[in-house]
Amino acid sequence: MYSMSEAAIASEHQSFMVKVFGWMGGGLLVSGLVADWVATNMGQIGFGVFLVAAILQIVVVVSLVSKVDRMSANQATGLFIFYSALTGVTFSTLLMVYTAASIASTFMITAGVFAAMALYGYTTKKDLTSWGSFLFMGLIGIIIASLVNIFMRSNTLHMMISYIGVLVFTGLTAYDVQKIKAMNVIGNAGTEENTKEAVVGALRLYLDFINLFIMLLSIMGDRR
Repeated sequence: MYSMSEAAIASEHQSFMVKVFGWMGGGLLVSGLVADWVATNMGQIGFGVFLVAAILQIVVVVSLVSKVDRMSANQATGLFIFYSALTGVTFSTLLMVYTAASIASTFMITAGVFAAMALYGYTTKKDLTSWGSFLFMGLIGIIIASLVNIFMRSNTLHMMISYIGVLVFTGLTAYDVQKIKAMNVIGNAGTEENTKEAVVGALRLYLDFINLFIMLLSIMGDRR
């Protein structure tokens, strides 16, 4: 029975993760370009467009995660790019609220934190599975507290959510990178399944990055 060497397995994992991060970076680029265009043309776009974009974001994520097995690689890729564009639409409001300098500096800090935790998740020999339940509970807590704060409008609670969110999404970055690496099916390189695995992995890391950026911006961002 043929078996791959450890070096060959490591090389395939590396190639897969390069593809994952490549798609994630492409998604961030699309979001940035769309956000800039929408912010520039804000006067021509009504509130309804943002509401529809937010609803479609949820629909697209659920569809991509739950139905990816029945999709072609091109369909999965197209949905990811479409989701990235929708995120750009909703995120364009940040360009109107925060200064360009603070957005740029926060993005760089987010990229640094994300890169460090991604490297840890990829290289550590420690099984991070035990982090999962803790991080999931933290995520649920953030969602519930954010919904409550829509009505309370408490700046103190908002800052608490942001600080906890930074911890949760920092941890999720390392956790998800390890899980995505393990998700890669060895010997599957170059197939449609491999591409779909990479797109789903990119979506998970894209969400980690975006949410970490939002939390840090809430803490560090300078409002116009």
